[in-house]
Amino acid sequence: MSSTVRTGRPADPSDSADRAPDPTPWPDVSPAVDAGQSPPERQRRAVARHGPVLATYGVLKLVGFAAFMYLLDSAGDFRGKHPRFGGGDHTWDVLGSWDGWWYQQIALHGYDPAPEPVPGATGMITLKGNSAAFFPLYPTLMRLVSEVTGLGPYGAGMTVSVVCSFVAALGIHAVTARVGGRRAGLAAVGLWAVWPGSGAEWAVYSESLYTALAVWACYAVITRRWLVAGLLTFLAGLARPTAVTLVAALAVAGLIAVCRRREDIRRPLLAVAIAPLGTLGYLGWVGHRMGDWGGYSKLQDGAWGHTFDYGRHSIGVLTSVPVGHFDYLFAMPFEDVIGVGMVLLVPVLTVLLVRLRPPAVLVVYTVLSYLMVMGTQQYFGNVSRHLLPLFPLLIPLALAMRRLRLPSLATVLGTAALASGSYAGYVLFELGVP
Repeated sequence: MSSTVRTGRPADPSDSADRAPDPTPWPDVSPAVDAGQSPPERQRRAVARHGPVLATYGVLKLVGFAAFMYLLDSAGDFRGKHPRFGGGDHTWDVLGSWDGWWYQQIALHGYDPAPEPVPGATGMITLKGNSAAFFPLYPTLMRLVSEVTGLGPYGAGMTVSVVCSFVAALGIHAVTARVGGRRAGLAAVGLWAVWPGSGAEWAVYSESLYTALAVWACYAVITRRWLVAGLLTFLAGLARPTAVTLVAALAVAGLIAVCRRREDIRRPLLAVAIAPLGTLGYLGWVGHRMGDWGGYSKLQDGAWGHTFDYGRHSIGVLTSVPVGHFDYLFAMPFEDVIGVGMVLLVPVLTVLLVRLRPPAVLVVYTVLSYLMVMGTQQYFGNVSRHLLPLFPLLIPLALAMRRLRLPSLATVLGTAALASGSYAGYVLFELGVP
């Protein structure tokens, strides 16, 4: 009644949950499903539950995507670049360049993991690029979609990425809504759509696939579906090497559950045993084919200059960019400024996340993923893309933004979506190296 007096409109039953000053406790199990519902009723409930999530994400991504394509066409720089390196005949060809070119080659021709030295090379890059550096799940799905639909590798890759991005959005909403309500979940989905690096969500890149697997694996842990979590983590390990952080998060969550006597040891133990097999299996296969069990890391180091240096390169960038110096390795000024902003924002958001006392799986996954990115020598501007799967960072912001009324929330996210065509798309693919 008091809500009607203050706002001049009928009270929204969801407002009390979405606007509560303190988050509700994280429940241990998911809500029960009414098994007595008829199929049409379940479908209507599914549309009512998931429709706003898909619409929010889709509209914001379309706005950002359109802005990205407009900037590409207006500048026209891509027309003078090689199709492998940010160029092509059409604006959308850019989305299949860089790593996307490698994924298309794998989908077409498979792997040939044989290290090939660069003749006479003595510096950092001593090996030619090799498809074995790219994990197999994404190109395998591309090949499957291509054979089923008749699409070429580019169309198949875009299809996989776009579909997985919506699956990831549903997972982000599911996790966030457990503590902050539906409006917070929608805000988190909107933030992921406009986040720096989000240009890779709708491109021939594996970020959307990996994020979808990671978020649903974490959700499975939160809802105590241990075998599902183990299987999803196994698949994530076939998508990106950073899945080792997800394995560690699952192990910590399982240990805590057992120690608190919430679970019998068998299911968490089986999940932890399954989880790393994807990553270990692929690295072992590459090592076997190369005749060197450390072949994958040597390939990353010798062909791309990516090596774990305990953060020396990252520290060098963080001490150079603020004073306007860009004389470090792999410098990309505009992209690196965005990367520095992201790197400095993550610890702040992590502290705010921890204050919410979320399940341990979210904290461990976030912290270890961040440390892994920061500890690796690579194109620094890429951190905005590599940090994109750290969806738990969106939760504190989403809880704050749920207090906004829908017109204000739409204005904030809509403006960010329009701008994301530049900072999350054009800068990533054309002014940097994604």
